[in-house]
Amino acid sequence: MTTPQGTVELRELVLPALANHHGTLFAGQGLQLLAKAAFLAARSLAQREVVMAAVTGVDFSAPVPVGHELALRGWVSRVGRTSMTVCVTGASAWPGMPCEDVLRGVFEMVAVDAQGRPAAIDACYLTTETHP
Repeated sequence: MTTPQGTVELRELVLPALANHHGTLFAGQGLQLLAKAAFLAARSLAQREVVMAAVTGVDFSAPVPVGHELALRGWVSRVGRTSMTVCVTGASAWPGMPCEDVLRGVFEMVAVDAQGRPAAIDACYLTTETHP
């Protein structure tokens, strides 16, 4: 099955190197994983390099213990002339247990040219409204 342009799914195992002193995912590491998913989703849709312009919201709704798998899903929810809004959710899973939503972030990404200046996104995406 092919993942649609502008969406990405990543899985990460929470190892001790990603954990805080409580043995759960460190918030800074969680933010980095959310940002990675946002970048990959935006670059997939724009078909060019992108940079992060803003993080408009991040929620950590539950801890993710070491040993759990973190499933991240990112999708482009809005496309402008050079910018995109990317939503990312994260769910924690443990074998034999139901998935639990634990992270959520909204990122503003901008397509850029080789000099790092804003670059137009293909006009066919300008009316894109996607949801998970």
